[in-house]
Amino acid sequence: MKNEFLTKAKENIEAATLLFDNELYNDCANRTYYAGFHAAIAALANIDIDTVHSHEATQANFVNELIRRRKVYPNDLKSYLKDLQDVRNDADYGQKSVSKKVVSRMLKKASHFVELITRNIEKND
Repeated sequence: MKNEFLTKAKENIEAATLLFDNELYNDCANRTYYAGFHAAIAALANIDIDTVHSHEATQANFVNELIRRRKVYPNDLKSYLKDLQDVRNDADYGQKSVSKKVVSRMLKKASHFVELITRNIEKND
C-alpha cells in the first residue's frame, strides 16, 4: 500500500507543477494537498498504520506517531498537512481564488514533504 500512495503523491506533485506552470492556481492547490495527504498515508503505512479513509486521522497520526512519538520526521513538518488543506479548502470552496504567491509556497512545502517521505521509505526498503 505504501508504494501505491507514494506513487500517487509523486504524480500529484507533477500534476501540481503542470497546473502551476499553466496558471491554474486553484487546481494546483488541490493537487498539492493531495500530494501531501498521499505521502502521509504512505509514511503511516510504512509503520503499519492504515488511515486511508480519514483526512483528520491521517493528519493526527502523522504528527503524533511519526513526529512526536517516533521522531521519524522533523518537528517543522507538524503543520504542513493542515496548511496544505487550508489552502486547498480556500481554493475549492472560497469565494476568491488563491494567489500565485500562496500556491507557490504550498507547492514547495508539498514537494519537500513528499521528498522527505520518499527518502525515508526508500531508505528502509
